[in-house]
Amino acid sequence: MSAGLSEKTFALVIPTLNEAGNVDSLIGQVTHSLSRTQYAYEIIVVDDGSTDGTQERVRSWSLKDPRIRLISRSGERGLAGAVLCGWNQCRADLLGVMDADLQHPPELLPQLLAQSERADIIIASRYAHSNGTDGWNPLRVCISKLSTLAAGRLISRKHLHVTDPMSGFFIVRSSCIEGLAFQTTGFKLLLEILVRGRISRATEVPYRFGLRQAGRSKASAAVAFQYLRLLSRLSSELASQSGQQ
Repeated sequence: MSAGLSEKTFALVIPTLNEAGNVDSLIGQVTHSLSRTQYAYEIIVVDDGSTDGTQERVRSWSLKDPRIRLISRSGERGLAGAVLCGWNQCRADLLGVMDADLQHPPELLPQLLAQSERADIIIASRYAHSNGTDGWNPLRVCISKLSTLAAGRLISRKHLHVTDPMSGFFIVRSSCIEGLAFQTTGFKLLLEILVRGRISRATEVPYRFGLRQAGRSKASAAVAFQYLRLLSRLSSELASQSGQQ
């Protein structure tokens, strides 16, 4: 990433797995939104072995715009691992992540970046307003709220007020997580960053979670199990830290 000495830099990682039906529209919307900011930016698509032409579509974008980069992982799966892989291969003041399925609105990026002067982490929240999960079925709403409640108990120990610690759409200062090792399995990287990162100020921007336009959801029972393991590990770490104080 090239930038002037005083210019702030932003690297956005987009993990993909068979998202050919979404990726062209997504990259077009993201580049349009980021062009409205004052940041020197890079878009890093980390693909976990798509077989539907996703990688070829991203490569065609990178040929036209060097700020768009493809990283292809072989034999590896997992959203958290893909995000960390992308972040580890860039140098930027701010690090971001969003899904490739267009359920996260790219037009929100300038608003998230605008909050970076006053917070260590900026989270796009489905729960900051009451209509963020409109269109979800009752079972999904129930599971999400229970998962968020369990995560909130851990976040409260850090004295951070966050309504959506399960969000997959956020921006964090690179200095807040530098040198830390995070779990590469599962989907809930934000929760671990909030608990283990050097986060003293968090802010949220409300949004309405969109409906998937194409492709299939990657949620599964294995993902739920990985989340429960993460909760257990983080809880044990915090209990150990409290015992040492």
